[in-house]
Amino acid sequence: MQMKTRKKLRFFTAALIATTAIASTTLSARGDDAKPLAGKTIGVTVIGTDHDWDLKAYQGQIDEIKALGGEVIALDAQRNDQTQISQIQTLIAQKPDAIIEQLGNLDVLTPWLQKIKDAGIPLFTVDTATPLAINNTTSNNYNIGANLALQMVQDMGGKGKVVLFNGFASVPVCKIRIDQIKYVLSAFPDIEIIDPELRDVIPNTVQQAYNDMTDMLTKYGPDSGLKSVAACWDVPMVGATQAIEAAKRTDVRTYGVDGSPDFVAMVADKNSQAGAVEAQQPYEIGKQAVRNVATYLNGGQVPPFTFVPAVLINKDNAAETAGPFLPKN
Repeated sequence: MQMKTRKKLRFFTAALIATTAIASTTLSARGDDAKPLAGKTIGVTVIGTDHDWDLKAYQGQIDEIKALGGEVIALDAQRNDQTQISQIQTLIAQKPDAIIEQLGNLDVLTPWLQKIKDAGIPLFTVDTATPLAINNTTSNNYNIGANLALQMVQDMGGKGKVVLFNGFASVPVCKIRIDQIKYVLSAFPDIEIIDPELRDVIPNTVQQAYNDMTDMLTKYGPDSGLKSVAACWDVPMVGATQAIEAAKRTDVRTYGVDGSPDFVAMVADKNSQAGAVEAQQPYEIGKQAVRNVATYLNGGQVPPFTFVPAVLINKDNAAETAGPFLPKN
């Protein structure tokens, strides 16, 4: 069984590399079109922009649509599923030349993404893996989860307990990252994931994570073997890190994904218990999604997935890698 799984993983990895290469080739082939979206209207629907990643990806789409000569209808659902559904209905009625959907709860979204397809409107997504989309532009979340887990294993010396914040399994990128973390950690018999897992929330993410982590530190003291805390994004890790440092626990480190400036600053601080972060490039992801739309609407080919590289920032390399992701003064 393990051998079959490894073969499937190798095949899937090769497929991912291939689709990324196709995307790059297709884009460069159409790079001479100064305004490839001239006369086109592109709808953008996002679940929210309160998180640094979400806002930058959203802004990247808006800026690139305008830069390529298109008109944009940009709608922010402000973290409300029903608002996003209503906004998708509005976009369908306006019949844009294409729609880009960013993040959200796939259990809720799928029937409405199907309605976009049924209306004959080309659907593209950002960080939403669905067969209904022509293309999903994202990071390679399989690599992100695995690389973060391997960093944890290295820092833990291959043994100890792990706390996972896992509240968004219905968001595809979160499920992928957490599944990959668990898959890697399962290969190390001296590492234990504490059950039950904690649930990260929106809103009040930092405060809730602080409270939940404080409770865990009380339950699992310095002699418990607790060493790592991780989540599929990094905002809850800000609160978790604050709780660890308030308890003066130097035996526990935190790990997250996205590259939110506050958490990157913690990782870059040698005195902080933030261990590592997989920093994505959301603005570039947003721009790349729009370029894929432009390619498609001009008769070019686009692959099912386009991957924009992420950067693993840890205690050892932060001086060289953290700069572009740190808070801007």
